[in-house]
Amino acid sequence: MKRVLVRSVYDAFDYVMEHYYPAGQKEFVKREDTYAVISIQDTHTGGFGFEFKKTEYCKGVITLFFDDIVRPVDGAVLFSELQAREILDFIRAHMDVETLLVHCYGGESRSRAVGAFAVKMLGGDNSAYFKTGHPNEHVYETLEAVWIDSVMGI
Repeated sequence: MKRVLVRSVYDAFDYVMEHYYPAGQKEFVKREDTYAVISIQDTHTGGFGFEFKKTEYCKGVITLFFDDIVRPVDGAVLFSELQAREILDFIRAHMDVETLLVHCYGGESRSRAVGAFAVKMLGGDNSAYFKTGHPNEHVYETLEAVWIDSVMGI
């Protein structure tokens, strides 16, 4: 994996569409890198009304439903350790793609936390994610704790 991209749902859609071409017209494709998608969607709306799918360039998709909260809130879904394990497994299973595309609605909190964690997991410097935005602390800390437990064999 060469890079991690954190995007809003709109910008993620634009990125994916750069890999699209009409039937029989592959010369019109704008991007040919391989990628995998971590799609984070809201629970109160039942998602954003569409799903990303595996394609020639998209090698995997995981769609998770949780809300942008840092503690339990009635009617909302808090990010869980099970979801953290799913993300860890997904990243490990897609190390061969060029790009990990992570999105939520705004690309600022939940996806930023997952992106910052992915960069750290891959051995990179994730400090920019914290200098230029506000990753969801609960999401990041849960991912980090589950990762440490998995490395330690707990």
